[in-house]
Amino acid sequence: MNVHFGKEKWHQAAAFYVRLQVFVLERGIKLVEEFDSDDHDETEYVVIYDEEKPVATGRYMQIDDQTIRLGRIAVLAAHRKHGLGQMMIEALEKAGRERGQLQVVIHGELTAASFYEQLGYRRDTDTYLEDGVTCVTLRKNMKEV
Repeated sequence: MNVHFGKEKWHQAAAFYVRLQVFVLERGIKLVEEFDSDDHDETEYVVIYDEEKPVATGRYMQIDDQTIRLGRIAVLAAHRKHGLGQMMIEALEKAGRERGQLQVVIHGELTAASFYEQLGYRRDTDTYLEDGVTCVTLRKNMKEV
């Protein structure tokens, strides 16, 4: 497995491929809701490649001078339960630490909250709907990493 972090067009296409498979085709999220205004030329993504094939992705967004938001975390069905989700979160957090970020925020699906909690995130809100899915905001202090 190869992990790449960047914003190159080919890399963005790989991230979009995984998201299309997982969120639109598998989960039934509307195409116009999945690909939003936060997906632009300057947006950075982590993609895990199995040889040349993209199999997992996550989006990196700067919220303010101390906080990043990780989002659109997705792993293709055939590659789940192999630690790729954790590998992706760690790669995104590493990029944040290298840039001096202090906080990480994730709007996670409620069904994935325990996964994020195992990685040191704490629930920060009650549940809410985002793109028709029940979510919760989770936060992690980068100083504790």
